Formats: sequence, structure tokens, C-alpha cells
Amino acid sequence: MGLWDYEGMRVVVTGGGGSGMGAAAVTELAKLGAEIHVIDRKEPPVEVASYQNSDLLDPEATSAAIAKIGGTVDALFNCAGLPGPPFSDVDTMSVNFLAMRHVAEETAKLMTKGGAIASISSTAGAGYIMNLEKWRPLLDTKTYAEGRAWCEAHPAEIEGGYAPSKEVVILWTMKAAWDLQKRGIRVNCISPGPTQTPMMGDFETASGADMIDFFAQGAGRRSTPEEQAYPIIFLNSRAASYVSGENFNTDGGTMAAIFTGNIDIAALLEGLA
Repeated sequence: MGLWDYEGMRVVVTGGGGSGMGAAAVTELAKLGAEIHVIDRKEPPVEVASYQNSDLLDPEATSAAIAKIGGTVDALFNCAGLPGPPFSDVDTMSVNFLAMRHVAEETAKLMTKGGAIASISSTAGAGYIMNLEKWRPLLDTKTYAEGRAWCEAHPAEIEGGYAPSKEVVILWTMKAAWDLQKRGIRVNCISPGPTQTPMMGDFETASGADMIDFFAQGAGRRSTPEEQAYPIIFLNSRAASYVSGENFNTDGGTMAAIFTGNIDIAALLEGLA
């Protein structure tokens, strides 16, 4: 058992099917010796300990899937998500945040001291810094149903679906890290920049390829799913035992360049006006 492997560790991966970031994480976790349990609508890319086809929009089905896994879970990878359009804002918020939170809370019941949870947010959620008060009522909801009702009652706040959901994921990560540290469970998230996954076509349709590439300027290219799998695997590994409550920007340096003025975000905003 080493810091950098997953030998002897039982992990749950939502969104671990298909060919996106979750699937890349499953492929790498298998190489690292993890016992992997996947919950997704698509089958995982490699052989795993268990696979359950479950709709994250159905919290009861999700709870049943986690209960079926049972035992002790060492790490949860929340990798499922919707891109926004063509999906409704409420469904996007429900999968990207409410289901993520529900899965985390249910899986945390199976964790002991040393457990870890890592989720995928996005640099599209960078506005969380300014929007804590807007999202506090949603963060304070206690259940999936209560949270969905809040989203249905606040269409203006969740407009667009994707960026709002990712803001809340980051804030929930910070809040949950404090709550779960009392049980010795760490909570973190990554915020990828543009990544060439199957959802990219939806993003390009909604925002345009030029907009996507604007936010890939740090590294000068879009990332691969594998390049996002590596950091999220690190965050849930033994090597990150003192890391919790963090939003890890995995965007090739784009946000850093925007914050320091090396990329002129004002020019982009003027073009959108």
C-alpha cells in the first residue's frame, strides 16, 4: 500500500461510463489497483467490481445503488454532469449539484476516517467568489427535493444552468469540507478548463468554438479527459491527506492569466455586449 496507488481501496465513481473525465478516471484507477463501483447511464470503459445503470435525477434510485455497493467506501469521485442546453436549467442544476450532493451525503455514510470525496466543477463557476450570498439559501436546503424546489422557484438565479451549478459545487465543497472533517473525511473539487469530452459539442453549440478556445489560452489548447483524471485522482489519494476544502483550477493557467491581466477578459466582455 503506497501513497500513490489505490491498492486495497474501494471507490465509487458517478459518471464513470462512456469516454469523458469519469471514464478516464475509472481507467486510471483500475491501473492503480482500486476496487471500482460505477454509477452511470453508460457502461464503464474497463472491467469494474460493479456497474449500476442509475438515473441521478432519481434520488431514491441513487440511494438504492449506493446501498447495494455497501461495505466501506474509501473514496467518491463525482464526475457526472450535464452541459446545460439542450437540458433544462433545473435538470442541469439537479444533476450537477443536487445529485452530486446527494451521492456525497449517502456515500459518506459508508466512509470512515481517511475517506475522501472529489467532484468536478469548472472554471465556468469562477463567479462563486462574488455569489456566495445568492447561493446560500440553496446550500442551506437539506434534501434533493427541497433543493430542486428552490431551483424551480428561482429561474433567474439558475439561468443557463451550467455555470450556476458549477459555482454551487465549489461553494458546497468548501462548506462540506468543514462539516465532514469532524469525521476525518476530506472534500475537494477540480475546476477544469475546456476539455475535449463528448459534451464539447453541446458547449460549442451553446457558446461557440471561439468562446471555448478563449478559455483554453493558458496552455494554448483544450485538455484531454485523462489530464483531468490525474488531478482528481490525486485529490482522493493518500498523498493528499492534508488537502481539503480546495477548488483546484485545472485549466492550464488560464484563470491565473485572467486574474493577473495577461489575458484581457474585458475585451471578451465588450465583444459580448
